[in-house]
Amino acid sequence: MNPSMERHLHLISFDIPYPADYGGVIDVFYKIKALFNLGINVHLHAYEYGRGHAEELDKYCFSVDYYIRPKGLAYAIKSIPYIIATRNSERLLENLLKDEYPILFEGIHTCLLMNRSELASRKKYVRAHNVEHDYYRYLSKSTRSIYKSMFFNIEARKLKKYEQIISKADAIFPISVNDLEYFKSLYSNVILLPAFHESDQILSLSGRGDYLVYHGNLSVEENEKAALFLIQKVFSRISTRCILTGKNPSTKLLEAAANIDHIEIIANPSDRQIHQLIQEAHINVLPTFQDTGIKLKLLKSFSTGRFCLGNSMMVKNTGLEDLCSIKEEAEEMIQEIGKLMELEFSPKMIMERQALWDQLFSKERGAHILMNEIFPSLDSSERDGR
Repeated sequence: MNPSMERHLHLISFDIPYPADYGGVIDVFYKIKALFNLGINVHLHAYEYGRGHAEELDKYCFSVDYYIRPKGLAYAIKSIPYIIATRNSERLLENLLKDEYPILFEGIHTCLLMNRSELASRKKYVRAHNVEHDYYRYLSKSTRSIYKSMFFNIEARKLKKYEQIISKADAIFPISVNDLEYFKSLYSNVILLPAFHESDQILSLSGRGDYLVYHGNLSVEENEKAALFLIQKVFSRISTRCILTGKNPSTKLLEAAANIDHIEIIANPSDRQIHQLIQEAHINVLPTFQDTGIKLKLLKSFSTGRFCLGNSMMVKNTGLEDLCSIKEEAEEMIQEIGKLMELEFSPKMIMERQALWDQLFSKERGAHILMNEIFPSLDSSERDGR
């Protein structure tokens, strides 16, 4: 690309987006790679709180800057949400003011600086990963801790009030159809931007597997709740080998599976191991009890595994409904598992998945959606790289 035609973009991430090992950072990391592949120079600004600096990001970013995210009660009692109050850096503002490049805020988490008068004239865009106040309201109801429930409920109220800050954005990019409908009812220039993910190729294997798998960060209460439901209501009532795998399973989860011979929990798998477990399973079983955003574990299972069995909260409005099994109750899931175990996953099924995947979740298509909105002056030949 001609240097005079170079395009630069500031991207503010709520966390260090590598390794890409949980939902939000998966979207951020593969978005950066997709933009890099289209010739966009990404200036990454990442808040850090427990994840190390990542040299891998230097391969795809024009520059990378890290900012400490402080913690503590002092931030919890502020009038603005904790997840926003703890992502406030004057050094970040100084870096943004060194040029006039547009800014992409990843999640409402990073939007505090949108209010700053110094950035009033800048082009600003928001990637909405969730309707955050709905997400925190769900966390409030699902946690077993009274103190956490109180905190999440207060945070939900603060987030709902604070959300209007995104009205200052030139465009808002929700990740799911459900979120699109919500944001379009309140704000202008809302554009669906499907989730960015690891692969543009369907890697599913034809044939059969001999086990079922559930995967997710097992230290997250949402995932632990789904895993316990499967162990207690579904997996314990069938004879097929069942594997649950993910980060840091709790003692409660380990105990629930301890005395059931055909149920195994594999803790803290490597990326290669979890890929293999998903790919070689006969069925990826993926219930959820949280109807927010889009679950990237579904996209991973759909693009890598064989049969996918979820409930409507997992699959509804993803576009994948026709090629997934959707069952709500434990008894229905047990019956569906029995039927699917008798079927072979065919090459035709893989071709159908690829066609749908290309239509809905192409990373290149997603990057073009962003580029055409943020850099509308690019002509067609430049966008195509000619």
